[in-house]
Amino acid sequence: MASALDEDTQQSIAEGRETAKAFLRSIQKDLQKVFVVFLISFLATFWALRVYIWDRLREVTESSMSAAVAAEADIIATTPFEVILLQAKIGLIVGAVAAIPPLIYVTRDELRRRGMWPRSPIARWKLALLGLLAAGLFSAGVAYGVLAFFPLMFGFLAEFGLEADIQPTYGIVMWTEFIVFLSLSFGLAGQMPMVITGLSYAEIVPYETFRDKWRHAVVLIFVFGAVFSPPDPFTQLLWAFPLVALYGFSLYLAKLVVTANRSADRIDVLGAVRNHWNVVVGATVLGGALVYGFYEYGGRTALNDLLRLAGSDRRFLAPGEGFGLDPATTLGIYVVAWALAFTAVATLWAVYTDLDTASAGHRYGDPTAVDVSELDAAGVRAAPADAFAEMDEEESLALAQAAIDDDDAEKAQAILDRFDEVNEGGDGDGAEGDADDSAASAGGAGDAGEDGLVGTVQNRTSRASSTFLAELTDGNEEAAEDDIGGYYKDLKFIFDSLRTRSFRIVAVFGVVMAAAFTWLYLGGLGTVRGDLERRVPAEIEGGINIITLHPVEALIFMVKFSVMLGILAAFPVVLYYAWPALRERGFVAGRIYQVYLWAGALGAGMIGGFALGYAYIAPGLIGWLVTDARLADMIITYRVSDFLWLVIYTTIGIGFLADVPIAMVLLNNAGVPYRVFRERWREVTIGIMLVAAVFTPADVITMLLATVPLMTAYGVGVGVLFLVTFGGRRDLSPPAEFVGR
Repeated sequence: MASALDEDTQQSIAEGRETAKAFLRSIQKDLQKVFVVFLISFLATFWALRVYIWDRLREVTESSMSAAVAAEADIIATTPFEVILLQAKIGLIVGAVAAIPPLIYVTRDELRRRGMWPRSPIARWKLALLGLLAAGLFSAGVAYGVLAFFPLMFGFLAEFGLEADIQPTYGIVMWTEFIVFLSLSFGLAGQMPMVITGLSYAEIVPYETFRDKWRHAVVLIFVFGAVFSPPDPFTQLLWAFPLVALYGFSLYLAKLVVTANRSADRIDVLGAVRNHWNVVVGATVLGGALVYGFYEYGGRTALNDLLRLAGSDRRFLAPGEGFGLDPATTLGIYVVAWALAFTAVATLWAVYTDLDTASAGHRYGDPTAVDVSELDAAGVRAAPADAFAEMDEEESLALAQAAIDDDDAEKAQAILDRFDEVNEGGDGDGAEGDADDSAASAGGAGDAGEDGLVGTVQNRTSRASSTFLAELTDGNEEAAEDDIGGYYKDLKFIFDSLRTRSFRIVAVFGVVMAAAFTWLYLGGLGTVRGDLERRVPAEIEGGINIITLHPVEALIFMVKFSVMLGILAAFPVVLYYAWPALRERGFVAGRIYQVYLWAGALGAGMIGGFALGYAYIAPGLIGWLVTDARLADMIITYRVSDFLWLVIYTTIGIGFLADVPIAMVLLNNAGVPYRVFRERWREVTIGIMLVAAVFTPADVITMLLATVPLMTAYGVGVGVLFLVTFGGRRDLSPPAEFVGR
């Protein structure tokens, strides 16, 4: 039987196998040493977790909690071997990481013989310095998380949970992973200065990219913080502001390094210090004076008083205290160290200032170094042609779009004109025609104002996307629209019709989501829980105990629920604005007033199903479950997410089930015939199972619990349509065009 692998793949696998054997033979005598390092690291980590780290993490968790709140917080193990297996898992990871350096060291000779050992032109002391810098930045990031962020965050989470009558009882695995992963994120964020500077220095990612995309970086920082930290403003700022400041510092440091690299032949440190001696001397005196004043004129005492008021046990010690050193000598060392640090920073500033005295093109002697985004319209027209010769059309469009976003249509038009002039100016007659088109476009922009220019940018963008689609499908653009799902053009037309209304759609979504989250955050979560608990049968004493195994479990539920309500609220708005485009492309039939029918019918079904579920189904089901558990002498303790999603499924879920037959009748009225619903039940079943697999917990039972009711509702809808359409002989509307495609 022929092999499933081709000859090249088999040869590569054979070579890899031989290489692995050679490595093992060459380090056979040293493997014991590597294993000893692994074993020592594993045992040390296992012992440290058991003796020190668990207690230390518990102290961090409770350090900012009041005594009453700390008494309620607890860490639990949900399985018999959970703690020891967690310690073993962490020990294995630490041991494997610790064994990597000695493993590389003992294989260095074999790696050299095979040409796999890096031959870096960088001196070893520089590599060691970079390693120490990376370790220091990582440690500083982790220290910030452990000493400042986590205590305040856990204090908020525990107090918030108790206000909602939710027990802050964290599972040890989730609690540990939460602390470890967020600590790693802070540690990795601490590498930002070195990463941005290194990428900019090596020109892998130009410094200008980091500078121009700073808004995107700030948004990502706040989004990441919104997902992984509590939603109160103080904790959000505590997460985001240090990272934003670090990004700004990284940009400035990268600018210094890139400027020095591009102008290395003109660096004169001593000359720069002489030119700016007053600034350097002033910075030196300032650095020493700040430290001296902090310790000698009440700064340390004032800061310790603030820490005491905040409930922290940490204090700034007097110079030399704890080390057995003379206070005066130690203070002198502090003053000198900080003065030297300020001197170094001032010297860097002086060197950079002497280099950064002209425009980019003049400074570097390279016309392509001109940053077009920083120029005004006149500067764009006067910029050297080389600055545009290296551009492609996408870059010019991006720069023009950025200028339009900044309300500078003249600059955007200048960028497009210069790009066309430089890149199409030498193409003979065809170029003249293109230049004429460009001039006409410019004239149109001048006549029509910004709309003409926006149209120019959009037309070019559309042309670029069409070119991409043609290349993807061997140049047959018409066939492409049929090949890629058959509805590429239709969907693009519909989305384009929504683009101008996107602000209103997003506004409705955001307002509803914010209102729902605020209500839950300010007590709605506890209100719903208390109302349902009051319906538990009277013979069940003690009610229902709700716990959070994950520190942010309750917050994540509130975010998901609020997003779901926002989507439901935005759906009628989307349908209203998309209806004309849907009708034009043949997806629906009827005038726009049909949207009111859809919104009213689906809203009534949702509200009616929700009322039925909240009044009877949810309390009846929860009462039956807790009664069954209590009669079996079990302690009734539910995870907050499981309990609340059960409430959602038995309230809003009932409304959603009621909307399934209603939606099928509405779709039939919009042009989807009865036979489609009857014949496509297999595809619907697969689609429902896929959705259930993604949006329900990862087990078969819960997937079936979501799939079976939905398919039952679908069957009811088919039965209702059978009656309404007389078995499909008379649909409510003629079939829409898309049905026959």
